[in-house]
Amino acid sequence: MKSWNYFCIFANCKTTHIMKAQIRTYILLALAALSAVSCVTNRKIAYLQDMKHGTQIDLEDKFEAVISPYDELDIIITSFDSELARPFNIRGANSANYASGTGIAYLVDVDGNIEIPILGTIHAAGLTRLKLQDRVKDLLISGGYISDPFVLVRFRSFKIFFLGANGGKAITVPNERCTFLEALALSGDMNIYTDRDKIMVMREVDGKMVSRYLDPRSSKVFNDPFFMLQQNDFIITRNTGYRNFQQSYGQFGTVMSFISTMSSLAATYFAIKAYTNSTK
Repeated sequence: MKSWNYFCIFANCKTTHIMKAQIRTYILLALAALSAVSCVTNRKIAYLQDMKHGTQIDLEDKFEAVISPYDELDIIITSFDSELARPFNIRGANSANYASGTGIAYLVDVDGNIEIPILGTIHAAGLTRLKLQDRVKDLLISGGYISDPFVLVRFRSFKIFFLGANGGKAITVPNERCTFLEALALSGDMNIYTDRDKIMVMREVDGKMVSRYLDPRSSKVFNDPFFMLQQNDFIITRNTGYRNFQQSYGQFGTVMSFISTMSSLAATYFAIKAYTNSTK
């Protein structure tokens, strides 16, 4: 009977000690999780924090996208005399393999050229669509082909590419004017864990990839030369250290749970062993 009492006292002491250790561990883990969550404050995620009521900032209202290699362009050539315009709407050698409803879709080649039937090769890279319209129109008139041509050039696809922690996507812009903030809204992939301090915008300039970091939390973003996006720009985001900590914490919690279970089994084993030795 005394041996049983000794075992109970020993087991209770062991159990109490282990429970206290476990409680301390759980408290520390809960405090760490609470600290990680509380660090994601409004200051870190709110947009345009320094803008006040009535603030006015001048924007580039005459922005026009510039044609680049591999762009797809819809080119429509018409005239009051439809027979005069017909030859110019036949697929050229480097036009795309499909036609739009009213015009031909041209793919700008690696050298920045397109080839329009009869007119031949035209260098389009570096021009805006309006300037390309004027050039094609001038060639038609100066060549004596059409005296009253109507030329319309449109981007067939204006895309921005978004790369984030959750993957990537291509954002199709419905018009030829897209700002940095509009692209973030269209991406739909910004959460509280996204590091807004350094969101990268990367584009090709004169054969080189150029990158800039933009911060949407400040109104200074409106004055950045990369605020107005070009087609085929990349927007690259990353998670904050708090998100990485949270993921690490989840793994750490699994390990701690395993350790806790093993500790309980070990305590039970030693308690049984102690009881066995005391009965001998």
